[in-house]
Amino acid sequence: MEERFAVWGRNPVIEALRAGREIEKIYVAHDSHPPGELLRLAKEKGVKIQRVSRKKVEELAGTKKTQGVVALVSPVPYVAPEELFSETLRRSSFLIVLDHLTDPQNVGNLLRSCEVLGGVGALLPKERSSPVNRTVVKASSGAVFHLKLAKVSNLYRTLRVFRDMGGWIFSVERGGRDIRECEINLPCALIFGSEDRGVSRMLRELSDEVLSIPMRGKVGSLNVSSAGAIAMWEAVRRSI
Repeated sequence: MEERFAVWGRNPVIEALRAGREIEKIYVAHDSHPPGELLRLAKEKGVKIQRVSRKKVEELAGTKKTQGVVALVSPVPYVAPEELFSETLRRSSFLIVLDHLTDPQNVGNLLRSCEVLGGVGALLPKERSSPVNRTVVKASSGAVFHLKLAKVSNLYRTLRVFRDMGGWIFSVERGGRDIRECEINLPCALIFGSEDRGVSRMLRELSDEVLSIPMRGKVGSLNVSSAGAIAMWEAVRRSI
């Protein structure tokens, strides 16, 4: 872990929280007892605390002088979802929704495709999702620095706001309509599901259409980042 993505020690982590830094997650060693101020601020800011081994904390920090706590600081700032939505509507473009993707390589690849094809940014959940870390930055080839990213507690509730603002919502998932036969209206949100569960039922039901990519090979499925690139291209190819 590069030092600029990690803050360790009780007081430094508390000050990072007080300063409003974008913290992805705080790791606390099982045998450590963090101060109440740290726990209070983390809860107030909506930052998740995860208990792990002391060895894990020290690996993330790159030092043994951690006081049993390390915070992963996001390399990019997040925006309010309304800012992401407004820009998508203004540009008549698209944004991507990452429904609890945990593989940072997939997240980075999807963000790279989004930026290359003219997307505005991404909506991510705060829980059960890969942090935007150095692996994501590298996999995206730096595309994350040109996108608007928003993190929210509830994807369903937030996407309803986007729909009410005039945006279209499409899920990319098996069992839907052939993507070649569908008109993907812009501005829109394209939802890509987790590697093991796909797009959640509630988000599929919220969608204007569920889109599927036809396949002819024996494997029968695509990696989510590959499927995402195809879907994004289908969304914008008529306007490029």
